Amino acid sequence: MKTFEELINSETPTLVDFYADWCAPCRTMAPVLEQAGNLFEDSVKVIKVNTDKNARVSEHFGIRSIPTLLLFQKGEVIWRHSGTMSLQDLTATLMNYAPQKA
Repeated sequence: MKTFEELINSETPTLVDFYADWCAPCRTMAPVLEQAGNLFEDSVKVIKVNTDKNARVSEHFGIRSIPTLLLFQKGEVIWRHSGTMSLQDLTATLMNYAPQKA
């Protein structure tokens, strides 16, 4: 299993969902993120980080509200969004950074 650092330092864009189990908007985003992960299967990795269990990582990236999505490539944050968003909006954003699977 790769470490968080290895994942975000990848050439492949990595979408990180900072969430908490008790957060209703986070639960709303779960199926959107799953669908986006399927659409961008090989070109974007999607991982979830529970802010309650990973407070240091969350604090390091300045997570103040959840859900917050960060897109990393080569260790750099290349896109950030707080709050929910539709699959259509997330897909449109990800297309700027990675191709969809055929």
